[in-house]
Amino acid sequence: MTAVSEFLLPHTGEARLAYSDTGSGTPLVLLHGGFLDRSMWDDQVPFLAKGHRVITPDARGHGASTVAQGPFRHTDDLAALLRHLDTGPAVLAGVSMGAALAVDTALEHPELVRALVISGAGTSEPEFRDPWALNIKAEQARALAAADAGRYVEALLQCAAGPRRSLDDVDQDVVRRLREMTVRTVAKHAGATRDWQVPVADTWARAAKIAVPVLAVHGDLDADDHIGMAERLIRTVADGRAATVEGAAHYPCMERPDAFNEILAAFLGTLPGADRRPG
Repeated sequence: MTAVSEFLLPHTGEARLAYSDTGSGTPLVLLHGGFLDRSMWDDQVPFLAKGHRVITPDARGHGASTVAQGPFRHTDDLAALLRHLDTGPAVLAGVSMGAALAVDTALEHPELVRALVISGAGTSEPEFRDPWALNIKAEQARALAAADAGRYVEALLQCAAGPRRSLDDVDQDVVRRLREMTVRTVAKHAGATRDWQVPVADTWARAAKIAVPVLAVHGDLDADDHIGMAERLIRTVADGRAATVEGAAHYPCMERPDAFNEILAAFLGTLPGADRRPG
């Protein structure tokens, strides 16, 4: 993991975001999935920092960032960090919760966004219909009701396999990294009495107003719901594109980092004024 800094969020008392800021050039912000942290991008940062300023924050309540003690929105936290770092419009790339955060930020703080790369989500208003996904949600709810953190972690990890594999079929180093990140973040919320996160309103209704390029990167083994939501978004926006990482499910940047990096670098190279150097 690269060196970490801390940002004191304004008007929040002691709330702090942990982040890494590596390289120089066009700013690129990598946003992690739910209950994970910035270390999920460890296979991307060295490659992408060759030609970009790569910023990897831990969202509030994740990784090394503090847990919320009052109402907040992840998008406002991210906007405050990017203004503090004086990045100008940045490319936001996110997986799962991070993808939803990227879209929220394009809607709420469009002046900070140059382009979006999303994987495994559409907006922050998810819609699940697949029995496989609904079963995971139900198991997570049962684990929460029983205050069983270990059971919750194992339910969440099923996303790494997707509906057509077991965790035994996934690279065990990837599973280990995912489990370690999830255990750390779940432990931060032990004894929490409520979720302080405030949702962004009407995201699907407003999505057509997103004017920047949007690339959806699918893991071909991901759940149909996850792929479908991302596909819905790129059909909705003015400039939507798609690419697929073969042999990966919900976390293609971790399962197939080289393939994911190539797709991301190629997309970055299509943006106006882009530096054409690899990475």
